[in-house]
Amino acid sequence: MKERFKKVVEKLKDLRILVVGDLILDRYIFGVVERISPEAPVPVVEVEREEFRLGGAANVANNLASLGVKTYLLGVTGSDYGKHIMKGLIRSASIEDLTVEDSQRPTTEKARVVSLSQQLLRIDWEDKRPVSGKTLDKLLERLDVDVDGVILSDYAKGVVCEPLVKRLKEKRVFLSVDPKPVNKHLYYGVDLMTPNEKEAKQMGQGGPLESLGWTLKKELGLKTLVITLGSKGMALFDKEYAHFPAKAKQVYDVSGAGDTVVAVLTASYIASGDWHLACELANLCAGIVVGKLGTAPITLQEVLSAIEER
Repeated sequence: MKERFKKVVEKLKDLRILVVGDLILDRYIFGVVERISPEAPVPVVEVEREEFRLGGAANVANNLASLGVKTYLLGVTGSDYGKHIMKGLIRSASIEDLTVEDSQRPTTEKARVVSLSQQLLRIDWEDKRPVSGKTLDKLLERLDVDVDGVILSDYAKGVVCEPLVKRLKEKRVFLSVDPKPVNKHLYYGVDLMTPNEKEAKQMGQGGPLESLGWTLKKELGLKTLVITLGSKGMALFDKEYAHFPAKAKQVYDVSGAGDTVVAVLTASYIASGDWHLACELANLCAGIVVGKLGTAPITLQEVLSAIEER
């Protein structure tokens, strides 16, 4: 299995994958708390440093690029300072930037205030209205890129809409979706869907995991369904059911783990045609990223080291 893993990872550099979806700029403000404010009963954070990271669909793309995949990223930014930071991070990650600017909405940003590895507060800037008009037209135009597969990363911020999904299905390449239950009706017939357990229950009829998965797979006409189960690993519904236990040594922060899973599952399946191998590799990678603070991609060296440790 170790050699098969290595062969698949080696093949990733020959892939071209387009990531489409909601771009998020993750901002981390790190500091220390030594006193309570005299103005209100709230902690005063003395800022030590600030970091910006790629989140949402941009984190999916970052994971792919970090593994050597030729990666294209399509989404929407505002005309603000966040756009410049986002585009700089995309460029630094060697991702092909296909993003569309919309001056009528902000760049989606999540700012987290962290002290001693504990998140104290999160502040969100976003506009969840569906994209339309010239912005939608530009998104549809930029879908015309030659790739081996497409990942639709849906964070329900307005990019994923019926005209966009319809056009993606017309490309007739492998299409995977990291879903949001509110857009369930758009995902019919995709090649892979990767909800977490909570999302699967919201989209399905409830009940035991296996019956929930098979019902959801049939209802949406999915070729393959993978339900991520957090500390319990992941469940595969393809021709048969299979469960893959989690590989994490320690769980530090689950932020972005779903992004890593859909990226690795998609790329490794396209490279190998083997769902069991793809799930094992995705599980391995998810176990690495949950050991990191905040949104962070997997790296090729980390994957190779983890394979060796197996």
